Amino acid sequence: MKAKITITLKNGVLDPQGKAIEGALSGLGFDGTSDVRQGKVIEVKLNESDEAAARAKVEDMCKKLLANPVMENYAIEILA
Repeated sequence: MKAKITITLKNGVLDPQGKAIEGALSGLGFDGTSDVRQGKVIEVKLNESDEAAARAKVEDMCKKLLANPVMENYAIEILA
């Protein structure tokens, strides 16, 4: 079983990388872009056959290491 975790900064948290990307897009002629936010995706292979157990394990991983719950949101997708 595989899990896909998408981590993004919470609204209101300064995103300097997003601003840099937004400026670069504008510089390349991609007008009309705004509020660019940058995030990350982590994929983890799990030795679990039960989806609920896999989700619980990944949730624990996110809380303990993968995401900073003060500044970041995360979404977990369990893949077959």
